[in-house]
Amino acid sequence: MSGEQKAKAKGEQAKGKLKETAGRLTGNERRAAEGRTDQARGDAREAKEKIKDVFKH
Repeated sequence: MSGEQKAKAKGEQAKGKLKETAGRLTGNERRAAEGRTDQARGDAREAKEKIKDVFKH
């Protein structure tokens, strides 16, 4: 997995977790949902990079 893409994936996951937590604490379900979406986007990016790594070896 390229370092840059891995960092982006982890960043999206962390940003999503923060948004989700903030949304839950403030009762803002829309922000919590956006956070879950960001986390899923990060998970998908990470999975894509792992698949690419498998085919490189």
